[in-house]
Amino acid sequence: MKLLKTITLSSVLLFFVLSFSQCSSSKKVLENAPVKVGEVYFQSWVGGVKGGGSGINVFIPIDERSQANFVLDSVYFRGKVAKLVTKTDKTLFIGRFTTASNQESDLIMTNKENGEYGNVVPSITGGFPFQLKDNECVVSYQDNSNIKYFKVENLSEKARVDYPSAPPTQTKQ
Repeated sequence: MKLLKTITLSSVLLFFVLSFSQCSSSKKVLENAPVKVGEVYFQSWVGGVKGGGSGINVFIPIDERSQANFVLDSVYFRGKVAKLVTKTDKTLFIGRFTTASNQESDLIMTNKENGEYGNVVPSITGGFPFQLKDNECVVSYQDNSNIKYFKVENLSEKARVDYPSAPPTQTKQ
């Protein structure tokens, strides 16, 4: 009887310890952005040729006076993560996500010994760390070498960009 009581108590204690350890490993998201963020939007794009690719770009404009001691790093959107890049003005950050449609598929299937050499191994992604709606994203940034996160809600969607299959021809007049 004493052994059963000890096992039960140990099991309950172990359950609580494991439950609370999961809480500390979750990412803490700030409600308000530490920078003045403009209208965040996303825009789909499709290449004009078969296999030309497709994707979604997330645009995050920030006020240039807000760039003091931190750097925007990545954006989490629709179950994917992308590094943020900037252009020369450093006030517009862009996260570029590829989608599965219109991608070149060059998978080689054969029964020859080395025939499938060169196939790319599909990546297995871990669990996505945030619960987000389709019009929400989370931005990670470095603040004095600490990684922090803030959430952006109500992203607007701009019209899709369909890239042409070839550059437009110049007509002489």
